[in-house]
Amino acid sequence: MTLYFLSFILFSVGLYGLLVKRNLIKIIISLAIMKFAADIFFILIGYQNGGTPPLGGSTAIVNPVVQTLVLTSITIGLALIVLAVSLAVRLYEKYGTLDVTKIRRLHG
Repeated sequence: MTLYFLSFILFSVGLYGLLVKRNLIKIIISLAIMKFAADIFFILIGYQNGGTPPLGGSTAIVNPVVQTLVLTSITIGLALIVLAVSLAVRLYEKYGTLDVTKIRRLHG
């Protein structure tokens, strides 16, 4: 139960950073924190105490689908973070700032 709470706290920290910060890099980091908190939550859902891999005739087996989906989520999330950082670098080269409010005011 404590691990679920820690996952929620981690998600809340990311949400706070997303809503409060105006620097584009800090917003991307906040989104990454929220994504990894969701991954941890899904890993906790698939965890079974004393579980074994689904290879033998054991009764307590771990569901491998959850682990596979989380690995896929980590891979896709990392690719999206790299894309967001590269877009932030291009915005900095064009506008000279990473402040979201200043970028919104600029046109062209």
